[in-house]
Order: sequence, then C-alpha cells, then structure tokens
Amino acid sequence: MKYRSIGLALIVASALAAGLAPAGAQESAASLDAPLALVAKHDPQAQFVIGSMYYKGSSGVRRDHAMAAKWYRTAAEQGHVKAQVNLGSLYFEGEGVPQDYVEAARWFRKAAEDGNAAMAQYNLAMIYAHGMGVVANPVEAAHWYRKAAEQGDAAAQLQLGLMYERGEGVPRDAALAADWLQKAVRELPEARQHLDRLRKN
Repeated sequence: MKYRSIGLALIVASALAAGLAPAGAQESAASLDAPLALVAKHDPQAQFVIGSMYYKGSSGVRRDHAMAAKWYRTAAEQGHVKAQVNLGSLYFEGEGVPQDYVEAARWFRKAAEDGNAAMAQYNLAMIYAHGMGVVANPVEAAHWYRKAAEQGDAAAQLQLGLMYERGEGVPRDAALAADWLQKAVRELPEARQHLDRLRKN
C-alpha cells in the first residue's frame, strides 16, 4: 500500500527562484524564520516552498518536520493544493504532527475536491479502500481511483482495473478491467502480470 506526496525533495534552485534562499548556507532555522515569514505572509506558494525547505533541510534550513507541517498548514488553509497533499501525507506518516488518519483523509479530500489533484484522489481512494481514518468503502475507493485514473495516474489505473476484475466497488467487468490495466502498463510494468492473468482467464 502506497500513498504519495508532492515536492518534498525541494532543490535549492526552487528556493532561489522564489526569492527565499538564505544569505548564508549555514544560517539556522530559527534565524531564518522571521524574514521568511515576512516574505511569505500573503503568498501560499512561498509558504509551500518554505515548508518543503524545512521538510528536506535545504538551502541552509535545518530539517524540521514540525516546521514543515506549520508552513504546509498555512498554505493549505489558503487552498494551496500541493500543500494540502503534503500536509495530509505528514498526518498519514506522523511526521511533524501526531499520526492521524482522519486528518490525513480530510486534507487529501480537500485537495481531491478543490484542486482536482490526481495524487490526492489516489491517496483518498487508498484510504477508503483500506478503511484508514474512514469507514472502508469500496464504492468511494473506486470513485476516487477513477478520478485519478482519468487524469492518467497509472497507479490508479492499475487499482481501478483490479477492482473491475474483482467486482469491488464496481460491477465485475473483464473488458473494463483489461482496458484500465492496459493503460497502466504504459508506466507500470507490474500491471502486465495482472493483464496477462486476466486474459488467460
């Protein structure tokens, strides 16, 4: 079972492009916080970049997942979709915040609904499929896998194909299962074994 997050490994160039890189590479996170807060006060994208700097520990900022969660939350509350996905991921893993699948599901849902983000839709589907922070619901899982699959997310295409093969959350349909698995094969070679098995049967 895998969930996914966006932009957690931020490169220095991204910070420079946003005008947020510190003057000295050895400055501490504490000394950076005040000027960065001033720069990012009304800019969710800058807040997301700072959160990623703290998560990765880049551009002279000491790695601090609690600070990453703080900045992601600030951006997420203003509707920044990538920050919503990453905040959900932090809650899912319990990094910088207490592990909380309910909160993870809430932020994934916001990104999935508001931003039409395939990654958030996949994560939300996975949560419904496994009943983590929500009541397990294969119909909801299939719904969100489909949303992500229709945007070209190969992992979602694979899962949706398997759900059609098994009749989980959707009517059993070998033709649709094969169709989605065939799409997934383009990026996920492991989908080939499922497709071959389906065709043999």
